[in-house]
Amino acid sequence: MINNTPKRLKVLLEMRPALEGFAGIPQEVRLLFRGLCKIESVDVEGMIQTSHRTLARGTKVGGGFFEKAPSPARKINRYSRVIISMAEKPYRNFFDVILGYGGKQLSSSKLFFMTVFGLGSVKLTRFESALFKDFTWRTLFAKTLPAADFELVSSVDHWICPTPWHMMHMVGLKTLNISMTPKYPKLDTKGIDIFIGQTPYPGRVHKDTAFVIRYHDALPVFMPHTIPDKSLHQATHFYALMSNVKSGAWLACVSEATRQDLIRIFPEAADHSVTIHNMVSGHYFKEDSPLIRVAGIVRGRLHEGDTAKGIDLNPHFLTLREKEGFYRRALDSKNFKYLLIVSTIEPRKNHTRLLAAWEVLKSDVDPDLKLIVVGGLGWDYTPIINGFRSWIDRGELFMLSAVPAPDLRVLYRHAAATVCPSLGEGFDFSGVESMCSGGVTVASDIPVHREVYQDAAEYFDPYATMSLVKALKKVLYEPDSNQVQAHMRKLGEEVSSRYLPEKILPQWQSFLDKVVSEQKRGRK
Repeated sequence: MINNTPKRLKVLLEMRPALEGFAGIPQEVRLLFRGLCKIESVDVEGMIQTSHRTLARGTKVGGGFFEKAPSPARKINRYSRVIISMAEKPYRNFFDVILGYGGKQLSSSKLFFMTVFGLGSVKLTRFESALFKDFTWRTLFAKTLPAADFELVSSVDHWICPTPWHMMHMVGLKTLNISMTPKYPKLDTKGIDIFIGQTPYPGRVHKDTAFVIRYHDALPVFMPHTIPDKSLHQATHFYALMSNVKSGAWLACVSEATRQDLIRIFPEAADHSVTIHNMVSGHYFKEDSPLIRVAGIVRGRLHEGDTAKGIDLNPHFLTLREKEGFYRRALDSKNFKYLLIVSTIEPRKNHTRLLAAWEVLKSDVDPDLKLIVVGGLGWDYTPIINGFRSWIDRGELFMLSAVPAPDLRVLYRHAAATVCPSLGEGFDFSGVESMCSGGVTVASDIPVHREVYQDAAEYFDPYATMSLVKALKKVLYEPDSNQVQAHMRKLGEEVSSRYLPEKILPQWQSFLDKVVSEQKRGRK
């Protein structure tokens, strides 16, 4: 009997960013994994790799050359040790050390030698998730996906890349000492149809595997003054991107603005790059939540700062009664009105421009207007925090962190406006999330915002405080502001619907089919 069932594409998706924060690239990786799980023609698995830690090995398919396939008990133990190795070194007795010596993870120098002379590849091992759903769910997915997606994503198997991502980057940079172009380690992806790496990926793949990079932005190249670890970050991004382009990788850009930046750097990438916008999470939708919930969310999600660095972001009180009285007065208002910004605290996000405009509004128009800042501490944030400090102490500005999506949906819904003041972005989820939640979005006039938000946002010059003041006055304080807001909400509902999974996933399916078709044609 002939089986006419079409073969499903085996796709391996790099999951490293999903180990990190709530928003931005980590969020997009979780949403993409979930989306690929919904495409019937795709069989997706994740590749678990950390930035700096060497991971314990999982199981080899069919067992290793010198070993039999492990028993069920030993297989479970290996998977458990993989989980442990993400935080600390697993326990090993003397016998384990002796047996494992020959298979010890490659050091940077060994990996460099193998890469330069093409003597091997980084081996991947299996991680079967069936008995470890709690780990995969809470470690990789829970920060973004709703509980309804638990069964869809938590039982999907993964591959383990033991070699740290940072080590692979450094090996590539080290090869520049002997060559004008970098050479990166090769992953053993034999049997995988498509490998999807995040940002520039510091590696190569098997010749039969199609290589795709999910390219988020070129900011480390065009705005290196705004990134952390500036020299290293710029170099790792640029040279890994150079290698990806040279190897013929496809680049799936999160916006056309990002794609145009890519082509400015490497014009030869034009024919091997596409634009597929990010998907918005299903957490964001219009909901008639009571305004009183905002006060509870603010009170429960106040940013604790960074105790390791001695950074305390909250007012100091002598007694608990004094503390509770302070927040009762600051938050207990039937007409609690606030501006909202959702982004990491770092220079490119332009918090200081919003702060300056908000101060003008408080002084000239609306002294009761509050400011809510949602986001973790990034880098070079001291001047920003110093600007916030006096307003935090007065109960006028509130810094929040680790806000789950259902709570963030409430904040978007009741904000007078969500402000997206960034100087540069790859996509910028917050404006779309605000629109989905029935909110109003005011955004900096940069190409990516114009592309993604279109006519559903009010725009301003990100370098001019009074331009933002003017935009906010138009939306909030002019005689026809109610009509303006109603029109913006209607447009926002239409524009944000373009980023729902049902609109984006067919684009991914068509793109992956094209990539595999091109890969097969290249083999002939």
